Amino acid sequence: MTARPDPTALAGGVAGPAALRPLVETVLTALADGAAARGGPVAAGRPDELAAGVRKVLDGASADPLSELTRLLAEGAADPADPACAAHLHCPPLAVAVAADLAVSALNPSLDSWDQAPAATVLETELIGELAELVGYPRETAAGVLTSGGTESNLLALLLARDTVLAADGRRVELDGVDPARRPRLFASAAAHFSVQRAAAVLGLGERAVVPVPVDGAQRMDLRALAAALAAARRAGETPVAVVATAGTTDTGAIDPLPACADLAAEHGAWLHVDAAYGGGALLSDRLAPLLAGVERADSIALDWHKLGWQPVAAGVFLARREQSYASLARRAAYLNPADDEAAGYPSLLGRSLRTTRRADAFPIAVTLRTVGRAGLGRLVERCHELAGYAARRIRSHPELELWGDPALTTVLFRLRGLDDAQHARLRRRLLATGRAVLGRAEVGGAEVGRAEVGGAGLPPLTTWLKLTVLNPHATESDLDRLLAEVLRTAHESG
Repeated sequence: MTARPDPTALAGGVAGPAALRPLVETVLTALADGAAARGGPVAAGRPDELAAGVRKVLDGASADPLSELTRLLAEGAADPADPACAAHLHCPPLAVAVAADLAVSALNPSLDSWDQAPAATVLETELIGELAELVGYPRETAAGVLTSGGTESNLLALLLARDTVLAADGRRVELDGVDPARRPRLFASAAAHFSVQRAAAVLGLGERAVVPVPVDGAQRMDLRALAAALAAARRAGETPVAVVATAGTTDTGAIDPLPACADLAAEHGAWLHVDAAYGGGALLSDRLAPLLAGVERADSIALDWHKLGWQPVAAGVFLARREQSYASLARRAAYLNPADDEAAGYPSLLGRSLRTTRRADAFPIAVTLRTVGRAGLGRLVERCHELAGYAARRIRSHPELELWGDPALTTVLFRLRGLDDAQHARLRRRLLATGRAVLGRAEVGGAEVGRAEVGGAGLPPLTTWLKLTVLNPHATESDLDRLLAEVLRTAHESG
């Protein structure tokens, strides 16, 4: 009879791997069993039914909680590895990255001090240097950090922008001391991520400090509108602190005109931040990298490797073109980074992050880059882009379907002719309830209109579209055909 693993055994140390081995086997078996029981992209049923099932398992007695709860998690998952699970920027992680992530969890390093993460500190520093070169920054002058994702990266960017632009000497800005007649202003397109407004609120600037810039028919920042908004702020005595350009909007994957945004930001003395959490994956492909031409001119960049990088969450990256931009974030804590330790050669990454305790999330990325390579990852990006193009062509040619526009990256928006917005919303929920498909939802104007007028005049009314986000490079054209057929079948069933 096999002895039961000691539930108090540790994952690290010399004995850690032996303690983990049978537990990992239990998890792998339960994952397979749960996926088989789910039988599709998402568990069928209403939210209240699924919640009742979870509570029943949690409240019951179990001989093997690890196995039973893992099976529950897998059976009740929305699995992005299923080609019919294509709603969000929610990627299926590569197996090699997940295996690397297990090592991080077992060793549990924390990157707030060298003596908690000796090798991991060096590894993250080296990875940041590689990624700086990828975006076109000089490795020797750039700096960065791993983040929880685009939201944290955008907050960090606007913090550094605020402190750099409002305090030329690099010291922390005390907002009470800012001349109210020179109110800080941030400029982002109307299609930019909502985290820009959240960041402004957190930083004490207020959400109204964000000036929404109209977009053109393809959801890209309208340059005439941006130029006019910047000039208007100057005339009003306000301070343009930052221009936030987006390389890959959440709804459509649109990429703002980065070189022109850089020109306008420089003209008005504003920091340029590029939110490339989604579109940054294009830099892995020689064919698609030109979509982000001009990104190297940004003062800071957000990347998310848990989107078009196939990493487990979290794998966000924040990059700053100049290391000295971090001056206002520097902190000294005797228990973490005393000056004499640093002088003796023990480096600290404490001043790179808004967090103190941080996982070694750089490790799975480093392993992936050395296992698959940039070229290998680039082929995965290109495959998803090709699949999105295929889906768009199929939608355009189908008499019952309407395509929003050609995909910029891997997102495809479409509607069913004859259905109104409320019917599209119900159709999406019906697909979820039956477990047949997980599609996203977007509310945007039509793609075939002309450029937006400055100030928003002429913008088309918002319409609800179904969103297909292709992040599974192993999906096939037949998978997409089946998915579209399922959408149509469910619509017909619903009348």
